[in-house]
Amino acid sequence: MSDREGFGGGDDEHTLPKATVYKLISEMLPEDLSCAKDTKEIIVDCCVEWIKLISAQSNTVCEESSKKTISPEHVLEALKQLGFESFISEVDESHGEFKQSQKDRQRNQPNTNGMTPEELLALQEKLFSQSQARLQGGD
Repeated sequence: MSDREGFGGGDDEHTLPKATVYKLISEMLPEDLSCAKDTKEIIVDCCVEWIKLISAQSNTVCEESSKKTISPEHVLEALKQLGFESFISEVDESHGEFKQSQKDRQRNQPNTNGMTPEELLALQEKLFSQSQARLQGGD
């Protein structure tokens, strides 16, 4: 692999961040074991191919159900059809955790009543002005 892979056109643009994958590989290995760079590159290539395989099968499942957007259920069915049933429970659990984190994130966001940040700022300035006018009028 050249240093320019991942930046050109064609299949080279379909890659994963090598540093992230390399870090994951290192974290998964025992401390007394290392992995050659060539081996890490092969693992990255395998991961990309696996993602392409799952994506293509998920797309097929999606099309067969007359949908236009691939849903998590399509991915789970693709895993099953490709013989990766052993992954389904962990993927399903991970998806549930993701959905919960999204709900928690939404709960932590302020209620803006559909107003843009500019509208909120204008309202805040108006309220400050009204408050200041009341304060000055009350003296």
